[in-house]
Amino acid sequence: QAQIVESGGGLVQPGGSLRLSCAASGRTFSTYAMGWFRQAPGKEREFVAAISWNGGSTYYADSVKGRFTISRDNAKIIIYLQMNSLKPEDTAVYYCAASPSIVTMRGRNISSWGQGTQVTVFS
Repeated sequence: QAQIVESGGGLVQPGGSLRLSCAASGRTFSTYAMGWFRQAPGKEREFVAAISWNGGSTYYADSVKGRFTISRDNAKIIIYLQMNSLKPEDTAVYYCAASPSIVTMRGRNISSWGQGTQVTVFS
């Protein structure tokens, strides 16, 4: 079955770094935009970053620009989110998502969601 699985979450001090990975199974997602959302306790799920199917375009939320980098390996259909200079407000469950394009992803027209991975930034 088509499946999206995230990994790489954990505990990190402010200013530290984490690298999240998202593995998407099957051939369907090889031509989809992929991205990341996050949801903190008691808050709405928010967009973080997205990358086009061929990796030619990326888009970031203002809150993470300059700190986070999204990339993908189409040969293995793996999407990465390198998170640097982490802040306590980055604490959330991070979800990998698939959508036909970056535009549709930002419009929350999501084809598939992963189960999420917890990122906690603490002093």
